[in-house]
Amino acid sequence: MSMTDGPTPLRTAAAEQAAEDREASSSTSPGRSALRQKGKRNSFSDRWQALSRQQQWAFLVVVVVLAYLLPLINPPILTTEPGNNFALACFDMARFALIAVGLNIVVGYAGLLDLGYVAFFAVGSYVAAMLTSPDSPYLHIPYLWTLPVAMAVTMFFGVMLGVPTLRLRGDYLAIVTLGFGEIIRILATIIPAMKGQVGFQNVGHPPGTAADGTPIFSNSNGVPWYWLTLTIIIIVTLLVGNLERSRVGRAWIAIREDEDAAEIMGVPTFKYKVWAFAIGAAVGGLSGALFAGQVGFVNNQKFDVTTSILFLAAVVLGGAGNKVGAILGGALVSYIPLRFTAIAEYKYLIFGVALVLIMIFRSQGLLPARQRLLAYGRTALNKVASRDATEPKDTDTPAPGPDTRAAGQRGAEA
Repeated sequence: MSMTDGPTPLRTAAAEQAAEDREASSSTSPGRSALRQKGKRNSFSDRWQALSRQQQWAFLVVVVVLAYLLPLINPPILTTEPGNNFALACFDMARFALIAVGLNIVVGYAGLLDLGYVAFFAVGSYVAAMLTSPDSPYLHIPYLWTLPVAMAVTMFFGVMLGVPTLRLRGDYLAIVTLGFGEIIRILATIIPAMKGQVGFQNVGHPPGTAADGTPIFSNSNGVPWYWLTLTIIIIVTLLVGNLERSRVGRAWIAIREDEDAAEIMGVPTFKYKVWAFAIGAAVGGLSGALFAGQVGFVNNQKFDVTTSILFLAAVVLGGAGNKVGAILGGALVSYIPLRFTAIAEYKYLIFGVALVLIMIFRSQGLLPARQRLLAYGRTALNKVASRDATEPKDTDTPAPGPDTRAAGQRGAEA
């Protein structure tokens, strides 16, 4: 009880109903609803979702054009020179970004912890080397044909790994995939046809020569390799985005959130997990073939566990389940060591500190995945909201008065 306001009167049924009416009218007021929605849209992701499809595409076109011009602009702040050639650094960032997009299918969408993704990267590199290098006694084909061949071979290896092991979950699956990555590296060492540490030299590259007769896709010219890889990233990202909004993508997300519940609801979890491994392996093999062509040399020393952990760190850092975040995370994981090569003794210290800080302040990644409706969910939500806002209220029925409500209350008590 307040000493200044006097005793608080008991709330009657009429007072309670009036309070409910005021609350309902205030919550349905379009002005206040707009202000409330405006207050919620305080992050970049919310503002992006608020844009129309045409505005989003216009923004993306500008970003893509700037991405293509990046090695030519060579920004003074972002450049990796003089420690590393900036165009080659751009290719390496694009390569990591493509790998992160493929691994994001397995880890981010399907929720399968894969610590041996470097195995698919290695298979794609060896396919390109064994089909184009003069050191290989096998059939030689043009380099560009090795890209789909590498994808097909790595998809086969992905199915071979997935069928016997995807009954496992969590840490057990992680250990099995880690062992698979080591098996591929050891096979490359002990099988004579794969040449161990000697490796394959003069791996093929796309055709084309400059005006002076030098190859356009040379090992020292990173610009065409970067443009080729960036084009492939755009195509793969569009395909993965459509796949994410399809039935397959919804099944992957259901498996990631709760595999048992998804299986009870009729989702064939084993089939979709094998699909995730196969599609993710194909993208990893594609990136490995690009890497082999640019470097021009492949041996068993480039596919260790540390490299596989960096691939996984790229996905987690960017935001598991977000394809754009995976691209950003892959580029960042490659860029930080290259940027500080001039101080080589501290570059991995700076890299580790940067990762720790990002994980502290962005625990779900730089661009975490949004929990939203898939397959035209935003369009349906906007239609429902606009229909509720424009629907006229029924004013013909008079609101019950105090006497009517009191009578109803007495009837209910009786």
